[in-house]
Amino acid sequence: MEDQPVLGAVGIGDFDEQVYRFLLRHPDRTVTDLADSLRVSTARVRHTLARLAELGLLRRTRPGRYEPVAPEAALGWLIDRHRLETEAGLAEVRTTVADFAQLYQSGRLRVDPAGLVEILSGEDAVKRQMTEVNRAVTSELLALDRPPYIGRPDDSLDTNESEVSGTRELIARGVDIRVVYCPESLQRPGRFETLLQLAQEGERSRFLPSLPFKLRIVDRRVALMPLVDGVYDNVALIRPSGLLDALIELFDAYWERGQPLTGARPPVGDEPDEEDLLVLRMLNAGLKDETIARQLGVSARTATRRIAAVVERLGATTRFQAGVEASARGWL
Repeated sequence: MEDQPVLGAVGIGDFDEQVYRFLLRHPDRTVTDLADSLRVSTARVRHTLARLAELGLLRRTRPGRYEPVAPEAALGWLIDRHRLETEAGLAEVRTTVADFAQLYQSGRLRVDPAGLVEILSGEDAVKRQMTEVNRAVTSELLALDRPPYIGRPDDSLDTNESEVSGTRELIARGVDIRVVYCPESLQRPGRFETLLQLAQEGERSRFLPSLPFKLRIVDRRVALMPLVDGVYDNVALIRPSGLLDALIELFDAYWERGQPLTGARPPVGDEPDEEDLLVLRMLNAGLKDETIARQLGVSARTATRRIAAVVERLGATTRFQAGVEASARGWL
């Protein structure tokens, strides 16, 4: 094995590594022997041996004598410790990215106040920015969800499966997700059931009969919203400012008004089947028969019959009474 220094990555200097390699080959040498062989002072050797011992690569057997610890264990432990320290340091840097970004934007705004709001024009520009925003989120994602929707940069469309996958990825990164949905959010068949699954995965979600516009706020430092209702190819990107603060407060107001999509699980032995529970939750969210039918993948007439059956099972005569009874039983 050539004596090229390789341990610098774990914090061991070239001379320290030279001493370590020498002791691996000649474990019986004294401090004086090492100093003579390496042509340095004994004081320098002693400092190096003490550092190597502190790192766990050597053990002191008696005054002036050290022996190597088995490299498989000693270096393996040192590598793991250095990796953990590096990861912790990088994680700490990541938490400050938003602070540096805010300083950057504040500096730009002092020079050019017009930079407070950037207008993204064209579908491609919006897709690119949405991709960058999703990659950059570190701690919190707030959204008012309603059409229009936009596909991915590769022109593929979102599906229920891709939505679950994307949400799982964000939650795995420690992102707190809060979303307010509305009936218009359910244009894609099966999405209501997908939203229930997302809630089980860790997304916090609520439902309102209507929302004024689409909104996405990332880490409370940038917001995206369409400028024209029903069109998602002219989008305002809003940076830290009083306007962004107002949008955050607006989101919080809608969040407080929203109805949670899921509640506590009903007691064992008093549970509706999954289909009845899904119907009840959609009724509780205020969805109409046509929307419920689309989510169930059945005709409006079939959906109406299923709703009537659930209402009858609960011993109610109206949908409102069924909701009250379902809540009393802990179903909602």
